[in-house]
Amino acid sequence: MNRDLVLARRVVRPAFFGCLLAVLLAGLRARADAAERESQSKSTSPASAQPQEGLEQATFAAGCFWCSEAVFKQLKGIKSVVSGYSGGRVKNPSYEQVFTGFTGHAESVQITFDPKVISYTDLLEVFWQTHDPTTLNRQGVDVGTQYRSAIFYHTDEQKRLAEEYKQKLNAAHAFDNPVVTEITEFSEFFPAENYHQNYYQHHSSKPYCREVIRPKINKVKKVFHDKLKTSTAQSK
Repeated sequence: MNRDLVLARRVVRPAFFGCLLAVLLAGLRARADAAERESQSKSTSPASAQPQEGLEQATFAAGCFWCSEAVFKQLKGIKSVVSGYSGGRVKNPSYEQVFTGFTGHAESVQITFDPKVISYTDLLEVFWQTHDPTTLNRQGVDVGTQYRSAIFYHTDEQKRLAEEYKQKLNAAHAFDNPVVTEITEFSEFFPAENYHQNYYQHHSSKPYCREVIRPKINKVKKVFHDKLKTSTAQSK
């Protein structure tokens, strides 16, 4: 938390300030940019396209996909990260539809990676350490089933690794509360609208990016420095 927010906590009642901050950030997250939503079309990225030979895919939901995309793009061995929607009932949903929580989708990222450089277990480690997997249908100010913690496995091996990792986390009491991450078979992935792609890269100065996404990126750089892309590591 920055110095301005720390100072604010001293002069405003904590409960009131917490609610006010949550409302402000939620509003920023929900609105994004109305003009951009109206002017830009759906992403042209292929939905669930088969990766090139030698590459694999992972699909995770960890709350806001802006956060997850920015986090995983820091890692070496990552070929692409696409923000989108998975785990729902509606074909090719829009952001506005998913935001209602009625389509069943979770904001997700589909990652194409080189397993010779970074393993699926490595991705699971980053996934679980960069969001709160113990809160059901919520990540901070983002509330609803569309912000649930979920792993959509593509293979039986991914399922085994995810379930074993989750069991170990709970057995070791790695978090104050049990991990509630949903582990379910991958079905379909629908890329989000163009304005959602590379959101942090294009809007890093916006409040949500500064206060929510940037701390996650800083944690990755600190905790997973050995897994960073060379250019990212040099920019620390």
